[in-house]
Amino acid sequence: MAFDIAKEHLRKAGLEDRIYEFEVSSATVELAAQAVGCEPACIAKTLSFMVDQKAVLIVAAGDAKVDNHKYKEQFHTKAKMLSPDEVTELVGHSVGGVCPFGVKEGVSVYLDESLKRFDVVYPACGSASSAVKLTIPELETASGYLGWIDVCKGWGEDHI
Repeated sequence: MAFDIAKEHLRKAGLEDRIYEFEVSSATVELAAQAVGCEPACIAKTLSFMVDQKAVLIVAAGDAKVDNHKYKEQFHTKAKMLSPDEVTELVGHSVGGVCPFGVKEGVSVYLDESLKRFDVVYPACGSASSAVKLTIPELETASGYLGWIDVCKGWGEDHI
């Protein structure tokens, strides 16, 4: 059902033809990269956090990791990831298919600077066996993001 909601969201944005459905799992960065046929860094993983009792999604490059210090500077609280049950309840997608498309009302979406080095990225599409090929401007539009933030480490030109 989450896949259908994400797919409908992308259809309304004119991006439905970019969706991939796989016979294999794409639930992790590595599996998604194998399914898509790209470098893991190009997978746009969606991380789910709790900030001020609300769900916050951060879409980051597949090779990026959350930097706790940067996160605390941005959100003024410690990074607290949602449990799998909280993700499903608050965001509307299950772990392995979390994406910024067709999320529940009140969920805030941010894009991490780690994505800006790519022309095309592949976020999930609501299921653990899907992805969608998007340019960065398309991701901005389709995600309804609130802004670009810099809360990750472990990526960059010296890591490519």
